[in-house]
Order: sequence, then C-alpha cells, then structure tokens
Amino acid sequence: MEDAVWVPTVFTKNRERLLEHDAVIELFNHVLQSADGHGWLSGEHFSVDGTLIQAWASHKSFVRKDGSDGDQGGGSFKGHSRSNETHQSSTDADARLYRKGGAASELRFMGHTLSDNRHGLIASAVVTRADGYAEREAAKVMIDDARQALSDAQTAITLGADKGYDAQEFIEACLAMNVTPHVAQNTSGRRSAVPDEIAQSEGYAVSQQKRKLFEQGFGWAKTVGRIRQVMVRGLERVDQMFVLTMAAYNLTRMRTLGQIRLQGQ
Repeated sequence: MEDAVWVPTVFTKNRERLLEHDAVIELFNHVLQSADGHGWLSGEHFSVDGTLIQAWASHKSFVRKDGSDGDQGGGSFKGHSRSNETHQSSTDADARLYRKGGAASELRFMGHTLSDNRHGLIASAVVTRADGYAEREAAKVMIDDARQALSDAQTAITLGADKGYDAQEFIEACLAMNVTPHVAQNTSGRRSAVPDEIAQSEGYAVSQQKRKLFEQGFGWAKTVGRIRQVMVRGLERVDQMFVLTMAAYNLTRMRTLGQIRLQGQ
C-alpha cells in the first residue's frame, strides 16, 4: 500500500514491454486453452466479422504527405480533395480515412474477429489498417490459422460471414483451404459467388443464425471495452488493445457459461 503510484511514463514503459514479449497474445491463447479444456470450443465451425475502430486522431491531423499545400490544421477542408494516397495523419500514421455504409469518413482502424460457433467465444482477433479489402484478407489469415491448429487436416471446417465477404476470390480461397464458406449471398444486381449447393444446405442456415448472435462481442468491446475510439496510437498498440479486450470478453462469456454449467449440474 505504500508503494509509489505509477505515473504515465511507467504505464508507457510497461505497454512497450507487453508488446515486446507478446504477453497479450499469450494471455489470449491461455484463455482459449482454458475454454477448450471446458469443452466450450468446437474448433470446426466459425464466424468472421469486422468492425471499425475510431483512431485517436482528428481530421485536422490529416495533411498532405509532402507538406506542399495549406493543410495546416485549420479545420476547413471544403474544396480540397483528400485521400489516403496523398494524405496522412500527422498524429497516427497508421490510421486511414475510411467510411462504410452511410457513416461519415473518419480516421479509423479495422478490427476483425473469428468466433467459434459453439458458444460465441472469440478464437482469433486482429487489427488492420482500414480499407476495402481488409476484412476478407484478415479472414483468410485467421481461418487458415484455425485450420492449421487442427490435428487432422481433413476435418471439415465451416466459416459464416455476411454479404461483404461474398467475393469470388474469397470464396475460392476458402475452398482451396478446405473451408466451406457459409457466406451470406449477395444477389443485389449480381450473381453470388457462393455455390447454390452450399447456400441450400442445412449447415449453411445454422451458420447464418449463429453469425447474427455473435455481434454482441463488438458491442461489448465498444461499450465496456472502450474500443469505439482507442486511446493509443499506432497499429501495434491498437491491435494489442483490441486483442486484450477480446480476451476480457471471452473471460466474461466463460464466467456466464460456467454459471450455466453449475446450474445444470
């Protein structure tokens, strides 16, 4: 009780130490191992999703990379064309100006999770720079990691996802990894890349139902975990914060699952 209270510089040094030794990844994996020991992971049926994370940087920091114009933080950008190719945040160089759907353009990162369908626990989590390809690219890496974690390479794996993942290259990549893509079909003025025989299967319907239930993880992370706008800068630190938050979410879910298990005994 008489120890000196940590000051901000000490927190910063310890954050660097956590990054250097991958302590957050080790914690996340330890939580997953515990969940697996309780039989709460299927290891075969997954859902993937992404969410936008607002960076700790303002529009005023988004200036030309070559410093050639008058973008000096005045706050008014009317009549000025800005893009990630020509501009960069002077506060967080890893943040990207990005918008999705009807949302306004903000400096953002993109968080991605792979959920296990049995109880909705997060099996993998990662943060990338925000762009139109990040969700599918991150999904391919995460599901490939899940595939390699299996002792039997022939084990059937399914991956549920929303319409944003319905792209020919993504579906082909899943099939090449022996992963059945239970991706929601996007038929708005186009032909879906998801084969009809997959979309009409019983497992596909189950995956789509499960997928919609697991969005609560992002909701928890943005309200309780404070991932809506991070208070750290740089891709590594934002990724660390996101993974740590998802480990905490898993622990919260596991506490609930443990209580249900006790009540059922």
